[in-house]
Amino acid sequence: MSRHFGETGCFPTRQANEGKRNEMTIKLTRFDAAEHLTEPEDQAELLADALTTGDAHVIAKASGMVARAHGMSELAKETGIKRQQLYRALGPEGNPTLETMLKVLPALGLRMRIETAQTLGS
Repeated sequence: MSRHFGETGCFPTRQANEGKRNEMTIKLTRFDAAEHLTEPEDQAELLADALTTGDAHVIAKASGMVARAHGMSELAKETGIKRQQLYRALGPEGNPTLETMLKVLPALGLRMRIETAQTLGS
């Protein structure tokens, strides 16, 4: 038995590859985090983390992921906001208004909450 896991050819030896090009094709697929955000707790945690950044684009993008996980067509029906407007407002370059968020969050089964800011050292 060789150090290449036997003679079965699982890992061909250098001798077996001489004169041949060793090429491997890797097929990539697009990853969409929205497909994996199925639990409301995970969705809420993602949005809470996005809010801590203070970056409107990060918040919009996270909101868009949660909205896509819910289903944009369904969300459009529940909020009365056109699907295209939701994609635009909740996209990577989006900047949703407070009015939009006050309609979207309850439709997603989420709510916004205000807390006192904690200062460093306290």
